[in-house]
Amino acid sequence: MQLLLLIIAVLLLLLYILLIFYYRAGWMQLPSFTSANRQPHTKISVIVPARNEESVIGNCLTSILQQSYPQQLFEVIVVDDFSEDNTAAVVNSFNNSNVKLLSLSDYITANETQSYKKKAIEIAVQQATGELIVTTDADCVVLPNWLNTIAAFYEETQAAFIAMPVVIKPVTGFIGIFQSLDFMTLQGITAASVHKKFHSMCNGANLAYTKKAFTAVNGFKDIDNIASGDDMLLMHKIYKQYPQKVFFLKSKEVIVQTLPVNTVAEFFNQRIRWASKADKYDDKRIFAVLLVVYLFNVLLLILPFMALLKNYQLSILNYSLLIGAAWLVLLLCKTAAELFFLFPVARFFKMQRLLWWFPLMQPFHIIYTVIAGWLGKFGTYKWKDRKVK
Repeated sequence: MQLLLLIIAVLLLLLYILLIFYYRAGWMQLPSFTSANRQPHTKISVIVPARNEESVIGNCLTSILQQSYPQQLFEVIVVDDFSEDNTAAVVNSFNNSNVKLLSLSDYITANETQSYKKKAIEIAVQQATGELIVTTDADCVVLPNWLNTIAAFYEETQAAFIAMPVVIKPVTGFIGIFQSLDFMTLQGITAASVHKKFHSMCNGANLAYTKKAFTAVNGFKDIDNIASGDDMLLMHKIYKQYPQKVFFLKSKEVIVQTLPVNTVAEFFNQRIRWASKADKYDDKRIFAVLLVVYLFNVLLLILPFMALLKNYQLSILNYSLLIGAAWLVLLLCKTAAELFFLFPVARFFKMQRLLWWFPLMQPFHIIYTVIAGWLGKFGTYKWKDRKVK
């Protein structure tokens, strides 16, 4: 049994390394884009769903309103999702004609849906006057050339859907460093997979799509029974209809900074929410990738325990020692392959210094992947103070 598991683990390792190298090639092939010397003219509607965000929504709106993009060419629509704090008051305090506040409670009742964020975005899109919809989260901060670069890229490519980079705000401490590394890895994979058209990935904190494309695929219809997925599930719907019009915008000018979670419990809750969508993807390519990654991590987790089991069969080989040594080699190979992938990604995000921590985080990453993956399928999570099955 031990040797069989070891052989399977080696095969999965080889498959995993090929996958990581493929992602690295995709990242390196993806050209960087700049909006220098461009004067785009697209009308943009920025949508910000918000629930109980009074402490952060002000910084978010300030950064959006400080855009280099002409003020007459963009609007900001904040959708208050049944907030129980002063989120609406903070938004109204801006008293800016570019900012419009909608209350979700004016359109639905509190228990009418499970996918509040999707409903908020859907209502905002209906009210939007822009040709291009851009979404971000209330706890995010954007750079001054964010909209200008997005519009320039859209006008050059005529994209139907644009995924863009997100980074965790730099923090110290174990959980801060851990999620920064994990998030950066996901961002590199996102960029590579979208560029290669290998599978659909994105993050709702930094997306753009045309109102025409959103309408053409009937928005969130058929996926509105799933609490989350306002990003990747929508992306794949649009990809199926516009396969050559889905892009990743690789530009430092459009990096959106989001806040980290503060505790291990919050981190697991977030990742369980992300994992809960794994079997909901219509894009079966990403499900296959997630399955390979999950099974490989499961074996990496159980092999050390298998090595401790006594083997009463007479044999020259010490199976326990063999399994233990093989596990260490597997772990080192996995770490080396991932670092090879992460070096150029870390340079893009200017986070090279964090790579020193990467090998030390490996055991914790394996444990979290297995636990979050399992609970994402069979557990529950909380999102914006709501419990979701």
